[in-house]
Amino acid sequence: MKTMIAGALAALMTGGASLAQETAPADAGPVTLIQAGRLLDRPGQPPRGPSTVMVRDGLIVEIRDGFVDAAAFPGATVIDQRDRFVLPGLIDSHVHLVSDLGGQAGFLSGITENLPAHAYRAAENAEKTLMAGFTTVRNLGDDGGVTLALSDATAAHRLPGPRIIDAGNSISTTSGHMDGRLGFNDDFREAIPHDNVCNGPESCREAVRIQVGRGVDVIKIATTGGVNSRIGVGVGAQMFEDEARALIETAHLYGLKVAVHAHGADGINMALRLGADSIEHGTIFDDETIRLFRQSGAYYVPTLSTVNGYIERLAADPNAYPPEVLPKIRWRIEITGQSLQRAFPAGVRIAFGTDAGVSKHGRNADEFALMVQHGMTPMAAIQAATVNAADLLGLSSEIGTLEPGKRADIVAVDGDPLTDVTVLTSMDFVMRDGRVYRDEE
Repeated sequence: MKTMIAGALAALMTGGASLAQETAPADAGPVTLIQAGRLLDRPGQPPRGPSTVMVRDGLIVEIRDGFVDAAAFPGATVIDQRDRFVLPGLIDSHVHLVSDLGGQAGFLSGITENLPAHAYRAAENAEKTLMAGFTTVRNLGDDGGVTLALSDATAAHRLPGPRIIDAGNSISTTSGHMDGRLGFNDDFREAIPHDNVCNGPESCREAVRIQVGRGVDVIKIATTGGVNSRIGVGVGAQMFEDEARALIETAHLYGLKVAVHAHGADGINMALRLGADSIEHGTIFDDETIRLFRQSGAYYVPTLSTVNGYIERLAADPNAYPPEVLPKIRWRIEITGQSLQRAFPAGVRIAFGTDAGVSKHGRNADEFALMVQHGMTPMAAIQAATVNAADLLGLSSEIGTLEPGKRADIVAVDGDPLTDVTVLTSMDFVMRDGRVYRDEE
């Protein structure tokens, strides 16, 4: 495959050479020509005018200015996006595909629904996410191996969905944010799986190794309490430094990045000092937080969209959340966005992430408007969902920009997202790995 691609690229880059003239093997697949009215091939740089993206075997092989005449390429498929703005497939760095029920309804579903039901729900949510233009996601915590299996299915295009980078079970200390036993009475505690909780360095190393053995792509830990945790002990640090160090060092030992759920500045700063690769949520920053982000180069994933989920559920049912959770939700709604307002002008690296599952799947692009509302430019927000997110996920050589040799993950919208970022909420065209999943007339 690599030899075939190299030959195709060499022929294309030879002055005036066409695909019809190249010396690729006879079994080289036909070319697809995507004609773009405007093309943001490298977010962060100015968009191009009328352009043609040439795709073969799921990869981009060339980009040319203007609309290439299909007659020069016998057997070529032409996809007309001449009236649309074309850009790389979007990336959501923080989702939970298994559900977006939330609150009491989400808690009950964990009891009343079996694993196959969760699997079907995850597949439905994956399709919604892809149709919204998100061709890659990082799934940060689901139990039962549902999304680990789903990632194989979407990678092979057996099911419609995004490329999935998966964390398996998220890890915290006992009674921390990831302890699934919270909210149950003592009769059930030992029956509920909890090999993802740890206490002390040795236990925490083992918790990471359990996830490594399951084949995860990334490790997710929680150094602080969580808004949705069914325990009223706040959102400050809930892990000792030796425990956090053991988790992060063990993950890095196996070559895996570490995503850290953290709300309070104490837990954020501890994780950054110890080498965390990203901070998820990051609701409270102080001056030390900014310094540590800039020193470490870690990414900040704001997940502003959580507030949409909270507001909508409470509007439908004031009792949607239990008493120990509701005050934290009201606090999160009030304070969300303040950290981003500090981080962006300070030069902190920002990657797009929604926490979809708390907010609704398929509405991932709602995050863009919130990012702009809290100080980012439309271009910077798009760059966070393409170039930056690809770097965070370790996939910059494959996705994030539209360049020869990269995967043909391509989306298109009516309107100009650089002047009105909300147009990204209405996706008109979605291609992943050269396969068209959505094309609105």
